[in-house]
Amino acid sequence: MIGSLEIENFKCFKAASFAMRPLTVLTGVNGGGKSTVLQSLLLARVAASSQGQAVALNGPMGLALGEARDVLHWAATKPEIGLGVSSPGRSQSWACNLVLPEDEHALHLNPRWSPAPSSLGISQPEPGFTYLCAERLGPRDTLSVSPEEPDRIGVGVQGEFTAQVLALRETRAVQTRRTVRSELRHRDVTSPLPRLQAEAWASDIIRPIRITAQMAVGIMASTVRFAEVVHGSEQVRPVNTGFGVSYALPLIVAGLLTEPGDFLLVENPEAHLHPAGQSGLGRFLARVAGSGVQVVVETHSDHVLNGARLAVAQERSLRSADMIAHYFGDEGTTPIEINDRGELSHWPTGFFDQIENDLGRLARARRAR
Repeated sequence: MIGSLEIENFKCFKAASFAMRPLTVLTGVNGGGKSTVLQSLLLARVAASSQGQAVALNGPMGLALGEARDVLHWAATKPEIGLGVSSPGRSQSWACNLVLPEDEHALHLNPRWSPAPSSLGISQPEPGFTYLCAERLGPRDTLSVSPEEPDRIGVGVQGEFTAQVLALRETRAVQTRRTVRSELRHRDVTSPLPRLQAEAWASDIIRPIRITAQMAVGIMASTVRFAEVVHGSEQVRPVNTGFGVSYALPLIVAGLLTEPGDFLLVENPEAHLHPAGQSGLGRFLARVAGSGVQVVVETHSDHVLNGARLAVAQERSLRSADMIAHYFGDEGTTPIEINDRGELSHWPTGFFDQIENDLGRLARARRAR
């Protein structure tokens, strides 16, 4: 588990430090640095797994950072990026310096490498480290399959292997993560089978559905089909169910198959979901964090944040001490704590206050008529 993240000379950060908890929420203005924090964690992950070899800036974990000179802070006094993580209480730590090659147009960095302690989670073998990017796959008739050995297959950066992950557990073709842990099982479903648990959670968060996932025979592909519970049992292709199901299902499946010590990074979980669904997904991700998984969420949704607050204050699935939010504003970054009642320690200007601003303007407009 990571308790703090240190960044030096990386993109918009000359020097920055961020406290992290089992649930860390990143939110704020566009261009404020939220994605850079996520990318620093992903780059640290790639560096920790590099065994001292060159660290590619494009490709691994969905990174698309361009050339080496693109990622060095403009005021850096040396051609070197520093990334460091430490455990809560700093009993363990790991640091990596990434040196720019002499050719500034290079597409890699050279690490000064040392092994990362496994307890930090940054070097967890897949699928123990999962990143789901904002550009997840929308509805598809067929999805990709991974050639990796079954136990090493996660849902993929875009959710492209979600159907395969579920299908492998239907056929019991895996030895690990075959069932959903008791802490994450839906209250209405006793079976630990991932497909049934995913159905239950998706039905709560999105709308009532049934899921069928299979490996396509004769072609290197997988399929997922949905049945609308309220409209009978006829299976429907993903293209006829909208984007919400296809975007949210990989998050649900990835969360359900986590184990204590895992690391889950999620960008924009709210995409294509109605407000109630966004809140439900916030509560779900908080529950995952409360079960011993480190979850980092980048979001623009107050509903996701409020769902997590409900998980603390009402459902008690996450301790208040295990959640922190960072607001990235025009004047810097503000850490925001939460108490047992779900109350936030700070409410900076610009922090999810647009509804109050708009309602105030509407009231003034009505009075002016």
